[in-house]
Amino acid sequence: MLKDERLLQDRVKILEKEIQTLTVELQRLQEKMENLEDMKMELKALKVFLGRIHPDLKNKLPEIVRKLKAKQLTE
Repeated sequence: MLKDERLLQDRVKILEKEIQTLTVELQRLQEKMENLEDMKMELKALKVFLGRIHPDLKNKLPEIVRKLKAKQLTE
């Protein structure tokens, strides 16, 4: 009985450490997601701003993005 209790305590300690590790990782990933959302909003703002200054950008932007993606895939 005492041996089983000891094994259970060890198992609980391991699980607590795993939970702690996962919590830290989750917080780190959440920060990165928030940063990505901020960057996404900034890109939208830039597109709107540039679209007002250079109306032809709206037509050219999809082509530019396709070229950049194709170039990135070949690298």
